[in-house]
Amino acid sequence: MPDMERWPTGRLLSTAARLVEHAWNEKLRGMGLTHAGVIVMEVLAVKGPTTQSMLAQIVRVQAQTMGKTLARLEAHGHVSRTRGISDRRSQVVSLTEAGERTLGLATQLEREVLEPVPVDTAKLRRELQALVRELANNHSAAAVNVIVAAAESGVSLDDVPD
Repeated sequence: MPDMERWPTGRLLSTAARLVEHAWNEKLRGMGLTHAGVIVMEVLAVKGPTTQSMLAQIVRVQAQTMGKTLARLEAHGHVSRTRGISDRRSQVVSLTEAGERTLGLATQLEREVLEPVPVDTAKLRRELQALVRELANNHSAAAVNVIVAAAESGVSLDDVPD
């Protein structure tokens, strides 16, 4: 790699993120998952059943991209989709029991990706959390701000209005 000492912080961060995501996706492939799918499952585990459009907004992807991710998750039994009660055009997405178990395994696999790296992962997590909080508070959509604020305060997302 070219002289990383000269790289801007953003490039270091995005390169590290891509490398971690690639390594994690390699481990997840056998469970029918991708990094994107795990993110969706984590949101569902915290927030509970949520509309497909709200998931797309929270995860910050296009509705079409979310639809493809959900189709893969549903095909492997990790989530289920049902028609909304108040709006029959909407899809309400729920994490299945199999999805909950798989999410636990995926979380364990993520830790394994970083185990061989000689970095204080606890400190790295704290620094990244501070970065996410600050940037989310200054530049993100309202739904993301709600998620970050709830996570920071320890409030259950069930108590936060959509």
